[in-house]
Amino acid sequence: MTSPFLEWLPECTSAFSQEPRHNRVAGWLLRRHVPRCMSDSRPIGVFDSGIGGLTVVKALRDMLPNEKIFYLGDTARVPYGGKSASTVERYSLEIADILIEENAKIVVVACNTASSVALRKLEEHLPVPVTGVIRPGARAAIAATQNKRIGVIGTRATIKSGAYERELRSLNPDIHVTARACPLLVPLIEEGWLDDSLTDHVIARYLGPLAQEGVDTLVLGCTHYPLLADRIGRFLAGKAKLVDSAHSCAKAVEQLLDRHSLRAPRGGAANLQVALTDAPDTFLAVARRALHLEIGEVQLREVLHRAPASAR
Repeated sequence: MTSPFLEWLPECTSAFSQEPRHNRVAGWLLRRHVPRCMSDSRPIGVFDSGIGGLTVVKALRDMLPNEKIFYLGDTARVPYGGKSASTVERYSLEIADILIEENAKIVVVACNTASSVALRKLEEHLPVPVTGVIRPGARAAIAATQNKRIGVIGTRATIKSGAYERELRSLNPDIHVTARACPLLVPLIEEGWLDDSLTDHVIARYLGPLAQEGVDTLVLGCTHYPLLADRIGRFLAGKAKLVDSAHSCAKAVEQLLDRHSLRAPRGGAANLQVALTDAPDTFLAVARRALHLEIGEVQLREVLHRAPASAR
């Protein structure tokens, strides 16, 4: 005898794919009741305020080669790092809804700023599992430190939020955290100055005080920063382990897919689609070259509330 749920499942999945933004009950029931032996060929949805989150996409491609990925960069309103918490929350909800319209089975917030201020609201609002970059990064840092002195670098908004400190101390109250905003690093990366003496000077200026604090672990608390991991590591001269938030996030996604039985079937077409909310800038070429990602034609998506030109 067929169970009532299995008789209802096709209708539910059809409705979910047609109106994913509004059919929250269908999403909840699918997550709760779909048998654990089932696979899911829908894409992983990933978003960032710009294109820096492609470092997370690269980590996901390396770790989960069978998975489709839909990446959305909010280049019309980048950066999020200097905006208010309420604005970042509003932008994040709008961008995440676009991913749901693309039938994403999970939403990855590949932006430390959005993870720090909007993650809880996204978890409440979306009908699919959500993960950010802060919790996975904090857990990796706790596992890496030997002297319980951890440094965190990120955008002004991420550091001001105190999200890493809270997460780290929730895992171990005895941890000493030194956090520093590094607002000039993202513009240097987006200009493609990855191997430039000016970038080295800026890194030294920002990280000198952290080195003096004796940190033995440094969290790269912005998804742009893994592109400077070699230069940062060279400055620290092996005195601190680097925690790459992109790699830590990809590991958390892998665990979340397993927990919710959302893995793609083996041998599926694991394509990458990239969409932006404004025309791509030079950093897309930098990301292609530095990350060795095969990025085809870039799509454009409209957003309701574009940032004024003076704010970009």
